[in-house]
Amino acid sequence: MSESATMYDVLLVGAGPAGTACALALRDSGLRVALVDKAQFPRDKICGDAIPSPTLKALARLNPAYATEVLALTAAHRAEVAHSRLVAPAGAEVHISWKAPAFNSPRLHFDDALLQLVRRHTSTEILENWPVQTVEATPAHVALRSSRPELAPLTARLVIGCDGANSVVGRQLVPWPLDRRRHCAAVRVYYTGVQHAPETTSDFYFLRRHLAGYCWVFPVGNGVYNVGFGMLSSDIARDQVDLKQVLRQLLSEHPGLAPRFREARPLGKIQGFGLPLGGSARPLTGPRALLCGDAAALIDPMQGHGIDKAVQSGMLAAEHAKRCFQQNNFSPAALHLYTDEVQRRIGRPLRQRYRLMRLLAVRPWLVDALLLLARVPWLERAFVKAIG
Repeated sequence: MSESATMYDVLLVGAGPAGTACALALRDSGLRVALVDKAQFPRDKICGDAIPSPTLKALARLNPAYATEVLALTAAHRAEVAHSRLVAPAGAEVHISWKAPAFNSPRLHFDDALLQLVRRHTSTEILENWPVQTVEATPAHVALRSSRPELAPLTARLVIGCDGANSVVGRQLVPWPLDRRRHCAAVRVYYTGVQHAPETTSDFYFLRRHLAGYCWVFPVGNGVYNVGFGMLSSDIARDQVDLKQVLRQLLSEHPGLAPRFREARPLGKIQGFGLPLGGSARPLTGPRALLCGDAAALIDPMQGHGIDKAVQSGMLAAEHAKRCFQQNNFSPAALHLYTDEVQRRIGRPLRQRYRLMRLLAVRPWLVDALLLLARVPWLERAFVKAIG
């Protein structure tokens, strides 16, 4: 390794929710930490923009002030969501009220708020505009090289990949073949002027033709709505589905959507993204490497969100990193204990939801029946627990 390489204890690749949560959890570790991201913040992240309630709970466990500050920093750019409206393939509706606080916020603002927490509360060195091209591990360290040749390499004793569904760290140190049965693709576009769309309610439309997925209309504040459609990648490949075309068709023809979007105006282009679903056997560790968040395939198979799991896994990775340094042990066996902990706390319920999603994906009549039954108060509680 060149003498010009900058040395750290821990390199965090990706400054989204997983990377920032990990940096916050390493605050008092005494370790020299760098947080690397290819973008300059604030930056957009194509997503559904739903921030589930466990996200704030996890941040509050680190420090109650973190959750309070995130709410303050996103106050002008979020919609408080207290309800969900689920529309069955046959048209039946069920309205669910959530007890725990949740909100929707564009990732442009939410992720920037988390990064501001890292700047305020930690000594983490933040390296923006640092695209990682190669990740190389040796018995003693791991090295990052950038696609920008003017940037000197970075080395550390441990790298934590928080760099999303197309993780460079994952591809190069913890490779895993794509399983389209455990992967979703989705498209998203922002709209304004949507009618009959309360800013406290997120809408989910389940479709008879595309059951392993749904169309969503999520308020994100200031009269703007995140609108999208996603489904299993295996179904997309089998049926040659054009997601953008399907979304346009739904908004113009679906009886529950067309009247609401007749006067609506898109604020940009339809954009796509991938969602690696949780509940798989995807390995989470490699030589001197851990994976978190989407890089670790921790998306909820039922609802399609993963920000809460990203934050939780980032915190678990930080705790495990501290143990590795305390014991000076970075062996495969020592690192694998992180996988065991993630699977115990996060992976097990995701596997159950994946099985439920596959069961419903081939039985539209069962989706209709479940949503009808969910109107019964005591059954609604069981339904909410099942879908997370």
